[in-house]
Amino acid sequence: MADARIFADLKKDHDNHRALLARIDETKDKGALEKLFIEFRTEVTAHAAAEEESLYSTMLAKPDLREEAQHSVSEHKEIEDYMEEMADHDAGSVKWNAIYAQLRKRYLHHIEEEEEEMFPEASDGLSDAEEKRLATVFEARKPAELKRAEKAIAEEEKA
Repeated sequence: MADARIFADLKKDHDNHRALLARIDETKDKGALEKLFIEFRTEVTAHAAAEEESLYSTMLAKPDLREEAQHSVSEHKEIEDYMEEMADHDAGSVKWNAIYAQLRKRYLHHIEEEEEEMFPEASDGLSDAEEKRLATVFEARKPAELKRAEKAIAEEEKA
């Protein structure tokens, strides 16, 4: 694992997501909650897309890593479903808070599982050149995915 930049990039995003969750936990103002949730949703949506286009797509092509990648992709979908459901409710409402509690638990479990199990397993199954290429792909895709997520979420908010 000479070029672990891909895993450092992903972990950096996870740390940012944890910080956003902590800010959501501490916020009581409805307007501030709405903004934080949109920021969290945008970040997580872009992160997941870029991660799937880089790391997961490569893992899916490797029989020894395929199951881990499939599991993580399914968790991304589950988290996306929670965020879509939350968007249908007023921030801070009883229903929103109940869905948020589930989302928070599932997301923290997901990133912990990635960091503690999947990343080390993937690192063992990828060459240094693959890891370097994946970091380059992720770093290129993430800004584009952020723009795409911002646009999609803004359009959803208008509807």
